[in-house]
This record gives sequence, structure tokens and C-alpha cells, in this order.
Amino acid sequence: MSFTIQNMEFYLLVLMRISGFVFTAPFFSYSSIPIRMKAAASFILAIVAIQMVPVVSVSYQGVFGFSIIVLKETAVGMILGFMCNLCFYIINFAGQLIDMELGLSMANMFDPATNVQVTVTGNIYNYFVMLMLVATNMHYYIIRAIFDSFSYFNVGKAVFHTSLKEIMVDFVANYFLIAVRIVLPIFCCMLIINVVLGVLAKAAPQMNMFVVGIQIKVLVGLILLLILVQTIPSVSDFIFSEMRDVITQVIHGFQP
Repeated sequence: MSFTIQNMEFYLLVLMRISGFVFTAPFFSYSSIPIRMKAAASFILAIVAIQMVPVVSVSYQGVFGFSIIVLKETAVGMILGFMCNLCFYIINFAGQLIDMELGLSMANMFDPATNVQVTVTGNIYNYFVMLMLVATNMHYYIIRAIFDSFSYFNVGKAVFHTSLKEIMVDFVANYFLIAVRIVLPIFCCMLIINVVLGVLAKAAPQMNMFVVGIQIKVLVGLILLLILVQTIPSVSDFIFSEMRDVITQVIHGFQP
């Protein structure tokens, strides 16, 4: 594709969709990555994309009409990237639930990658899943997804169907269910410990169950976390499978 005046507006729209995706997608959107690198990555990916995407004419009326198309393409990329990133927030939410059960929810730390306060377990889980993302080449799939979106709906052809809203709402509803399923073993163990401590509190009122209970819950919780580390690959596969499904559904939701 030659960079002519007629093709520049097409390239700009491709760049807007890819830029919106890069600035919201997992791994690429982290604040630890400089803005210049994100912009350079968007520029390079857009150059690669226009070699694969057939050039189509986009009809619009005036500068205002073209601005609307630019905003729509940016929104398409941001929605695709956000839905991918939302899959990673599942593991953070699961880590927060675990720390609440273990009494470690106050031990928050600042994550420089996302600029938010995260719990210790959530941060550890997040880095493990991110490592699995790179190890399984899932980041290539994420990049391929934004390229494939042009084959399903080219520049200026995206339609915001009502089914897209239903897809997003359903996934957010499943978001909490998936997180609970991840931490369910720890929930069950903590429930048993609480029942045992309640029985001991009745049998031996002179014991300070508040002090003893915290120590037991933290100790048992850390042992369980050590045991459950081996489940992280399967959890990562499940999250990546959910990511593939939601990307496919969102892309089909934009089809005209």
C-alpha cells in the first residue's frame, strides 16, 4: 500500500483502532511502559495492518463526520482491549478475596504497572498469569485479534449492536463467578477453621480465640497458597480461554 493522500485517512482510522487497543489491552497498557513506546508500537502495528487490510473508501460529510468515525474506531479498539484486560482483573479480584479471608487485606501495595492499590496475593497471582501470558505466546493472539477485527468489519463498518451490551454485561456477571471458583478451596478451608474456632470458643471460653484464630488462619492460608501454586497454569489456561471467547463474541458483536 502506497501512502497517498487518498490512503492517509484510511491509515489514520486503522491507527486509531489499534491505538485504542494498545492503550487498554493487557501487558501493552501498563503504565510502566512509556507513552512513546506505546505510540511507536501502535504506529508499527498500523503499518503492518494496512498491508493485510484491503483499502476501502469511507463516506463522511465534512470534518465533523470524519471526527465521528475517528472516535468510533478508537472506541472499537478500546472496547476490545478493555475486555481483554478485564480477564486479568479476575485474578486480582480473586487475590483480594483470598487476602480478605486470610486477614491480609490491609497489606495493600502500590502496583506501578497499573497505578492502583493491590493486595499481596492478587499482585503475586497477576504476575504469575502475566508470565504465563508471555510463556504461552498469548500476547501474539491478542495482537492477532485486533488484526482479525478488520477482516470481520473494516474501517468505518463497525456497528454497535445491542448484543454487544449483553455480551459485556454477561461477562461482568461471570467475572465474579469465575473469581469465586478460583478461591473456593480456600473459602471452604477457612469455613471449616471458623467452625472449629467457634466450637473451641464455647468449649474453652478462657482462650483468646481472636489472637489464636488470626495466627491459625494466616498459617493455614499460606500453606494452602503454597499448595495451590501448582494450579496457576490451569487457572491461566481457563482465563485465556475466557479471553478468547469474549474477544470472539465482541468482534462478532461489532459486525454489520
